[in-house]
Amino acid sequence: MASVASVAMPLDPMQVRRRSEARIAWLLAAPAITLLFLFVLLPVVAVIFLGFTDFELGYAKFRFVGFENYAHLLTDRTFRKSLWNTTVYTAIVGPVSIILGLGIAMLIEGEVRGRAFFRTAYFLPVASLIVAMATVWQYMFHPTIGPINALLGLVGLPGPNWLGSSATVLYSLSIIGVWQAVGFNMVLFLAGLTAIPRELYAAAEVDGAKSALDRFLLVTWPMLGPTTLFVITISITNAVKVFETVKTLTDGGPNKASEVLLFTIYQEGFVYLRVGYASAMTVVFLLILVVLMFLQYRVLDRRVHYT
Repeated sequence: MASVASVAMPLDPMQVRRRSEARIAWLLAAPAITLLFLFVLLPVVAVIFLGFTDFELGYAKFRFVGFENYAHLLTDRTFRKSLWNTTVYTAIVGPVSIILGLGIAMLIEGEVRGRAFFRTAYFLPVASLIVAMATVWQYMFHPTIGPINALLGLVGLPGPNWLGSSATVLYSLSIIGVWQAVGFNMVLFLAGLTAIPRELYAAAEVDGAKSALDRFLLVTWPMLGPTTLFVITISITNAVKVFETVKTLTDGGPNKASEVLLFTIYQEGFVYLRVGYASAMTVVFLLILVVLMFLQYRVLDRRVHYT
């Protein structure tokens, strides 16, 4: 009786190479995946979990309260005030910083001499620490010795107490926010302007676009679509996340007139030690960011021209 010996088929060299490349790829990506899990995904899961508890720092035990924290947010006047302040701040800083950033970028792009100097000068606020600049802004907005009120006095206008009045403090912080964001937006728009082919402007001029406004509407603005979408997303996200200027200059005052979402979360979690309630606020804050980014890409991405 003859026995049949099974002979193993040799592996395809291409399959061996692909498996080897896949193992190497996973090995190289493992540190980044581990860090992503430990410092992003795991904290988010922990925050969502704690949002359904009454956990407080210093107490060993806690209990599940379901949606009690979220129900309390609906009646919390401080939370609603901080949500409104954040909305007003974002509505001012976002559009103004985008428009100014685009305008300054176009002026610098059209200027041959001193281009490097102006780029550095406008980008300086981005590289500066707001904590270090707080002293400068406190002096600028000082009601009696500040240069802003001094200039207003020269034209006969009364200078307000910029950071000490409930009526003006949020607008003062918005001015600082615009000052911080314009330089970063300018750099992004400069990169977008540099990538536009010069031949398009020549073609537009041949087609009858004689004025600078026509060339901007027909060439510059459509070609800046991807850059503009990115700038809008970054600007609004950073405006919603405002914290340093509030903590450094006003501490949420006066009378909570400058209290924003991140500051309220900080107060609840690290001052009052109500981590469960602060976690519920954080979940709402994250949902707001996700919804804003989704709406921006849903609405704006359809109008963007990708080359």
